[in-house]
Amino acid sequence: MILANIFGNKCPNCKQGKIFKEKNLVFNFRKPKMYAKCENCRFEYSREPGFFFGAMYVSYALTIIEALIVFILSKILLGENQLILKFAIIVGTIVLLSFFNLRLSRIIWIYIFSKLDNSR
Repeated sequence: MILANIFGNKCPNCKQGKIFKEKNLVFNFRKPKMYAKCENCRFEYSREPGFFFGAMYVSYALTIIEALIVFILSKILLGENQLILKFAIIVGTIVLLSFFNLRLSRIIWIYIFSKLDNSR
């Protein structure tokens, strides 16, 4: 359920409002535009200035996982040869998914801290 809400760009508090203004999070190569608060429950997404700097660590972890998956798939499909081609495929995947990772890492970061705030 939480994964569906994260990938659905839903507010962690009410599960109704959107976090990003864009509807398509996967194939969107524009600068992300976020709402400051949930339109439904007025939940504040950014707690303080610099709140999303920590989302860089989440983005880094997502990038490493994606690169490992692409490496394993390219090793299975291409075999032991063609090292340059494998490297190009991995770098291309990382660059293309960086736009998606930026949005997804911010949503995950919001979810992490919304759960910490609700546990008090």
